[in-house]
Amino acid sequence: MKSSTDGKLICTEGSIHALSPVKIPVPGNKIIEEYIGLQNSGTSQFSVARMVAPPGWEEPEQKPEFDEVTIVIRGRMQAEVDGKLVKIEANQPFVARKNCTVRYSNPFDEEAEYWAVCVPAFSPDTVNRSET
Repeated sequence: MKSSTDGKLICTEGSIHALSPVKIPVPGNKIIEEYIGLQNSGTSQFSVARMVAPPGWEEPEQKPEFDEVTIVIRGRMQAEVDGKLVKIEANQPFVARKNCTVRYSNPFDEEAEYWAVCVPAFSPDTVNRSET
């Protein structure tokens, strides 16, 4: 079985072991750490990222070309999906289907920690964020 390592990944024919996440820069003091995906491992089929959104954080609307499963671990989040508001509490999964218009925010007084799985993988080219 072939294997390779670049200091961050151990790859074999049947597995990828990410030794550390890649931080993805975003505005608004939000932290994104991609564990598996295009940025960290070159995986295009799916991505897995941990995020921390500070109180008062919001992002522009997006119409992604991927399904996104979000699971809040700590705190709570808000999603606006096709004009409808959804509050996402800790331990609640939320799925935003591809090609729907969604806008995530944390209008609450505590930071929110959550994990996101995107299928196919998250890409800045396919998230389709609004410019406003």
